[in-house]
Amino acid sequence: MKNQFIKTTSLIVLFFSVFVSCTSDSESDLSTDTDVDDVVITELHAAYAEFNTAATDIYLSNGGTTVTIETTGLPNHESVYWGEDSDLYLEESDVATTPSIMSSNNNAVTITVDATPNLTGSTVSTQLNTIGVAVSGASIFNDQEGNGALDEAAASLDWTGAHIGPGVYHYHLEPKAFTNDDKNLVGILLDGVFLYGRKCNSTDTYPTDLDTSGGHTSVTQHSDGIEEYHYHIINELYSTTGSYIAFTGPYQGY
Repeated sequence: MKNQFIKTTSLIVLFFSVFVSCTSDSESDLSTDTDVDDVVITELHAAYAEFNTAATDIYLSNGGTTVTIETTGLPNHESVYWGEDSDLYLEESDVATTPSIMSSNNNAVTITVDATPNLTGSTVSTQLNTIGVAVSGASIFNDQEGNGALDEAAASLDWTGAHIGPGVYHYHLEPKAFTNDDKNLVGILLDGVFLYGRKCNSTDTYPTDLDTSGGHTSVTQHSDGIEEYHYHIINELYSTTGSYIAFTGPYQGY
C-alpha cells in the first residue's frame, strides 16, 4: 500500500507541474503578443503642431503607445455661440441658436488615441458625442443629432458648421473657419487617424480613391514624404445644409 501511495502521489505532482508549466507558457505568449501590438514612438506626429496650443495639451502616454489630447473645447475663431460678451462673438441672425453659449466649464474633453493606428482591425461605427478633436480645440461630431438626422438641426449650425446641443460646442460640417475647399488639417479622430479637408496634398485636388470612410493612403503635408493612411472630408453636399459632413465613419484605425 505504501509503494502504491507513493506512486499515486508522484503522478499527481507530475500532472500538476505540467499544468502549471502550460499555464505559464500561455500567459507568456499573451504578454508577448500584446507587446508586439503596442508600437512605441518617442515623438509626436508632425501634424499635432497644427493644433491650437491655447486650447489643447497633447502628449505621449502609456509609454509612447498612445497620444492623449486634453482640450478646453474652446475654439480660436468667431461664432455666434460665444455670446455677446465675448470678443469672438459673431452676430449670425440667420442661425436658430440653441440656448447654450461657450464657456470654460462645459466644453472640456479628453481623448486618448493610438499613436500608431491599427489599420488591420475591424471597422467600427461612429457614435453620438465626440468622435475627434479639431485643430481649433473643439469637438468633431458625426452626421447624427440626438436620435435623428442632422438636417433636423441644420438651422442651428453656425457659419463654420457647428453648434452646441447638447453639451460641448462641436462641428458636424466642414469647419470653414480653418478648412474651406482645401487640403488643410481638420483634426484627429478617436481611432488615431488624421482628418483633412476635401482636397489631397499629393494632387492638390479632390481624391478619387477614397474608401467607404473617406480615407486613402498618400503623402500629406505632415508625413515627411512617406505615404500614410488618412481621412478626407468627402466632397459630397449633405442634404439641405449646403455643406459637407466632417466624418460619417466607419473608423478604419481600430
